[in-house]
Amino acid sequence: MRLPASRAYYDKKIAQGKHHTQALLCLARRRADVLFAMLGDGTIHEPQPAKWA
Repeated sequence: MRLPASRAYYDKKIAQGKHHTQALLCLARRRADVLFAMLGDGTIHEPQPAKWA
């Protein structure tokens, strides 16, 4: 994963006991939510530093 925040979120899900595929699906859902919000607001996504690192 290229974004540190994505890696941190993935690692958090793994630590919660999710399997690899489940963690990736959670991450994909999170990214889809951000994309949908961007389309609705007409804004550009500015990645935030990882909170879980």
